[in-house]
Amino acid sequence: MALETTGGRLPRDAGGRDEVDRIVEAWRRERPDLDVSPLQVLSRVSRLARHLDLARRAAFAEHGLEVWSFDVLSALRRSGAPHQLTPGQLVTSTLVTSGTMTNRVDRLVAAGLVERHPDPADRRGVLVRLTTAGASRVDAAMADLLSRERRLLAGLGEQEQARLADVLRSLSSGFDAPAAGRGAPPPEL
Repeated sequence: MALETTGGRLPRDAGGRDEVDRIVEAWRRERPDLDVSPLQVLSRVSRLARHLDLARRAAFAEHGLEVWSFDVLSALRRSGAPHQLTPGQLVTSTLVTSGTMTNRVDRLVAAGLVERHPDPADRRGVLVRLTTAGASRVDAAMADLLSRERRLLAGLGEQEQARLADVLRSLSSGFDAPAAGRGAPPPEL
């Protein structure tokens, strides 16, 4: 059985089957009483998530960032000029505790990527503002990330990507909605 690997995708055998197909087949053989059909989709999603995580970590590391620092910087960058948020808004955006956010902001201030400023609307409050260096760093990391993500999707045409996005949106909508009782949605890039 010859295996081929292309573009970081799962290896396929001469019959076009991938590792997930082989896993599902083995479970069906060993446990014919179980409906293992969810593995067809979710095992592939899990494997793709691992590839995406590796691509993201590599893109961020290339620009001296970690996942957490990119999350904070990208939340500030997406907020629009003057690219500042309260620590509470950052906590909501990145789904971490206030203590964790304080530590992260301290580290980003020390690196010169963000600054703290008094909040004119709240004498006791502060605003975390992206510096020029922080904006340059997160912009470069985002461009690198998008290039890597395009490579991950290279095997799909535009229409296939749009269809897949629609299907995944339908699948994830119940999980991302806070009203569904599952907690807050995950942070987005």
